[in-house]
Amino acid sequence: MNVAVCADVGSTYTKVAVVDLDGGGLLSAAATPTTVGTDVLHGLDAAVGAATGRLGVGDVPWYVCSSAGGGLRLAVIGYEPLVTAQAGRRVGLSAGADVVHVAAGRLGRAELAALRAARPDVVLLVGGTDGGDAATLAHNAGRLARARWRVPVVLAGNVDVRDELHALLVGARVPVTVADNVLPRIGVLAPSSARSAIRRVFLRHVIGGKGLSRGGRFARLVRAATPDAVLTGVEALAEVVGGDLVVVDVGGATTDVYSVLTPDERAGGPGREVAGALWRARTVEGDLGVRWSAPGVVRAAVEERLVAAGEADGLAAAAAVRAADPGLLPDDAVGRAVDARIAALAATVAVRRHARGVGTGERSGRDLRDVRLLVGSGGVLRYAGGGDAVAVLGAVLGDHAGGWALPRAARSVVDVDYVLAAAGLLAAEHPVALRALLRALAG
Repeated sequence: MNVAVCADVGSTYTKVAVVDLDGGGLLSAAATPTTVGTDVLHGLDAAVGAATGRLGVGDVPWYVCSSAGGGLRLAVIGYEPLVTAQAGRRVGLSAGADVVHVAAGRLGRAELAALRAARPDVVLLVGGTDGGDAATLAHNAGRLARARWRVPVVLAGNVDVRDELHALLVGARVPVTVADNVLPRIGVLAPSSARSAIRRVFLRHVIGGKGLSRGGRFARLVRAATPDAVLTGVEALAEVVGGDLVVVDVGGATTDVYSVLTPDERAGGPGREVAGALWRARTVEGDLGVRWSAPGVVRAAVEERLVAAGEADGLAAAAAVRAADPGLLPDDAVGRAVDARIAALAATVAVRRHARGVGTGERSGRDLRDVRLLVGSGGVLRYAGGGDAVAVLGAVLGDHAGGWALPRAARSVVDVDYVLAAAGLLAAEHPVALRALLRALAG
């Protein structure tokens, strides 16, 4: 058989899919706990063995993505907060990063201390449109050079000074990668080059530095950060569906929302975003998750008036139990119902924030009215079973009090076998296998 192994090494679970590269779709799948405490290869090898052993396949290619060890922590430094810094933030999210710090303006001693305190794995240094302001970008590059900065930097600002600043940083022994300007003109967001550069830095510097595995084998296997692979899969799924879609990935620590919108007249006119419209976008809600961040879900739900005081007390107690024991998988109907309720609240709040543009700098949010497909993902939906999983997504599509315009005609499905990450990993080299996986998911 012409097959490949696709693996997602997450912070909690390692998921493996064996895919027929000739278009036969998913052949087998398995999941094991991620062995972060010892060596992530132990769990990865076990999951691959479980998935391939059923098929009797031998030596096959592996495609691996990872968010273990906290994934990719990115800091953004821009010219000013409402344009280049926000443009950089959006690009970072689209590259699969957890954006842990955003700064704007000239770095001083206090700003540099705050940047260090955020402990980024990578710094995205942006500023100025092409031919525009260069002084702030030059100042910040010089400040990092003088500070003997050793965290990798992606330089993606004004091209007029790019070569000069690259030479400055290299001379100061700052690990730097050059990319095209993320905002070459006002209102034009160009994420591709910076996104690719961040991916290269992640693979070259971050994976090997996480201490996830002894030796270099794991670093050689990993091809992308998991959210980056998933967004690639989401983009391809939008082409299969032929229209707008939203993916809600409810995890133990965060809830990620991905959306792909079709560029149209929303891109122009007086309401145009000066930081540019990103039609393929991701937001990360770090306070919303069904295990580590379960208490944050309850707090956010109360603030959004999704739960009454009486229910909130009981949910808060259950959330505290889940945060204290993240590996808990309730085996009773009541426990599973509580999980589904927390997941529904996390998904609803996350999509509200995504649609409103909360934390993204988007003045008008994201217009999801034409969304055709809502995809749910995450372990809680996989283990919840059909009825509970449908209820979680139904809560999102029935959120009439959320302050955002609901999709007018959307179906909902659950990515039970985690094929979005697999599809993203296969996208560049195996388009036939990609389409087969996604057609099955899209129905």
